[in-house]
Amino acid sequence: MKCYDKEKGFGFILPDNGLEELFVHFSSVYNSNSLKVGQEVSYIEYKGHKGPQAEYVMLL
Repeated sequence: MKCYDKEKGFGFILPDNGLEELFVHFSSVYNSNSLKVGQEVSYIEYKGHKGPQAEYVMLL
Protein backbone atom coordinates (compact mmCIF):
# COMPACT_ATOMS: atom_id res chain seq x y z
CA MET A 1 0.00 0.00 0.00
CA LYS A 2 1.35 3.36 -0.98
CA CYS A 3 -1.35 5.39 0.79
CA TYR A 4 -4.91 4.94 2.06
CA ASP A 5 -7.31 7.46 3.60
CA LYS A 6 -9.83 5.56 5.73
CA GLU A 7 -12.10 8.62 6.11
CA LYS A 8 -12.28 9.20 2.34
CA GLY A 9 -12.40 5.48 1.58
CA PHE A 10 -9.73 5.24 -1.09
CA GLY A 11 -6.01 5.05 -1.67
CA PHE A 12 -3.29 3.90 -4.03
CA ILE A 13 -1.25 0.74 -4.47
CA LEU A 14 2.27 0.87 -5.90
CA PRO A 15 2.87 -2.45 -7.71
CA ASP A 16 6.10 -4.37 -7.11
CA ASN A 17 7.09 -3.76 -10.73
CA GLY A 18 7.23 -0.02 -9.94
CA LEU A 19 4.96 0.93 -12.81
CA GLU A 20 1.89 3.13 -12.60
CA GLU A 21 0.10 3.20 -9.23
CA LEU A 22 -3.40 1.76 -8.96
CA PHE A 23 -6.45 3.42 -7.42
CA VAL A 24 -8.24 1.33 -4.78
CA HIS A 25 -11.71 2.04 -3.32
CA PHE A 26 -12.81 0.67 0.07
CA SER A 27 -15.54 -1.40 -1.62
CA SER A 28 -12.78 -3.42 -3.34
CA VAL A 29 -11.16 -4.53 -0.05
CA TYR A 30 -12.33 -7.98 1.09
CA ASN A 31 -10.59 -9.20 4.24
CA SER A 32 -10.10 -5.96 6.14
CA ASN A 33 -12.07 -2.83 6.95
CA SER A 34 -9.00 -0.63 6.47
CA LEU A 35 -5.61 -0.69 4.80
CA LYS A 36 -2.35 0.78 6.08
CA VAL A 37 0.71 2.14 4.32
CA GLY A 38 3.28 -0.57 3.72
CA GLN A 39 0.89 -3.53 3.94
CA GLU A 40 1.29 -6.24 1.31
CA VAL A 41 -1.86 -6.91 -0.70
CA SER A 42 -2.97 -9.04 -3.60
CA TYR A 43 -5.37 -7.68 -6.21
CA ILE A 44 -6.62 -7.90 -9.74
CA GLU A 45 -5.68 -4.95 -11.92
CA TYR A 46 -8.05 -3.51 -14.49
CA LYS A 47 -8.36 -0.37 -16.58
CA GLY A 48 -10.84 2.05 -14.99
CA HIS A 49 -12.34 5.21 -16.44
CA LYS A 50 -9.54 7.37 -15.01
CA GLY A 51 -6.66 4.88 -15.16
CA PRO A 52 -5.50 1.61 -13.58
CA GLN A 53 -7.51 0.35 -10.63
CA ALA A 54 -7.30 -2.54 -8.16
CA GLU A 55 -10.23 -4.88 -7.56
CA TYR A 56 -10.61 -7.84 -5.14
CA VAL A 57 -7.93 -6.41 -2.83
CA MET A 58 -6.89 -8.77 -0.01
CA LEU A 59 -4.27 -8.45 2.71
CA LEU A 60 -1.49 -11.02 2.55
